[in-house]
Amino acid sequence: MATLLQLAELVGGQVEGDASCEIGRVAPIDSAGEGEITFLANPKYLSKLGTTGAAAIIVAPGIDLPERNLLVCANPYLAFAKILTCLQAPPLPVRGLLPGAHVADSARLGENVTIHPGCVVGENASIGAGTTLFPGVVIYADVEIGKECILHAGSVVREGCRLGDRVILQPSAVIGSDGFGFAPDGARYYKIPQVGIVVLEDDVEIGACSCIDRAALGETRISRGSKLDNLVQIGHNVVVGEDTVMAGQAGVAGSTRIGRHCTFGGQSAATGHIEVGDNVIIAGRGAVTNNVAGGDRPQMLSGFPAINHKDWLKASTSFAKIPQMRKEIKNLQRQIEQLQSMIEES
Repeated sequence: MATLLQLAELVGGQVEGDASCEIGRVAPIDSAGEGEITFLANPKYLSKLGTTGAAAIIVAPGIDLPERNLLVCANPYLAFAKILTCLQAPPLPVRGLLPGAHVADSARLGENVTIHPGCVVGENASIGAGTTLFPGVVIYADVEIGKECILHAGSVVREGCRLGDRVILQPSAVIGSDGFGFAPDGARYYKIPQVGIVVLEDDVEIGACSCIDRAALGETRISRGSKLDNLVQIGHNVVVGEDTVMAGQAGVAGSTRIGRHCTFGGQSAATGHIEVGDNVIIAGRGAVTNNVAGGDRPQMLSGFPAINHKDWLKASTSFAKIPQMRKEIKNLQRQIEQLQSMIEES
């Protein structure tokens, strides 16, 4: 439980109403009740504020609700996230090395590490203080993992890879799988050894069943604060800039460089050996095939190959009309041929 005043101090907001009101949970606007706080981040739900049973409401400045307890802040959605973390996402318990886990004698474990049954930690691996490995996590030899990381069940970090602090791997994420490299040998292919590593910087999160390929030489790098959704594929030697987000089934081919604060929609992609600048947004199913210059202001691309989003919207409105347009063009061609024939006869 926390008072509304305490929560306001947590998120840098102001209280309107009873600052001593006690809050124990965050709840949806439709079902919130006594002791619960809800939030309004989208104006289309404004009409529901009069009927919600919440004890308090997180709102943006300018919302006037007399006789309701309000927590007013500039970014209600961010405040919701911080309050939810405070009230309902307590730190993981420290349980130490549990029976059924196999940790190599040469591995180094920091203080307050938790390693669950079924985990394997290889030779010379290093696990930072406060890190938790859930059941079935496999850490290959010479891996370095920073402080306060969370590796969920079944995730794998292969040899030599490095994870910074507060990295989260969702279930079955694979860090350091072999890059897709093969040299043609006549009708066959010769596997190119992938001897590089993957580096995940601080505060990176990798979604369930996502794969980050190790570099052929050097490193594949996911920079600080970037978040990758489930089923994302990152090829070898890719560099992803800081605070970039990628939705499910996005993919980046080898040796491409992605700038900072980019956004990749679901099933979007970038081909290999190109550069995508800062603040570029690729809409869902968009595919970048050439270099894209970034800038201080966001730019949005759509389609395949990706073009300016507004241009793509205009083009897409013509798709359904193409069959009729073809008929009309053929009719025009016939008319032109008839006119030419008449001119020649005359």
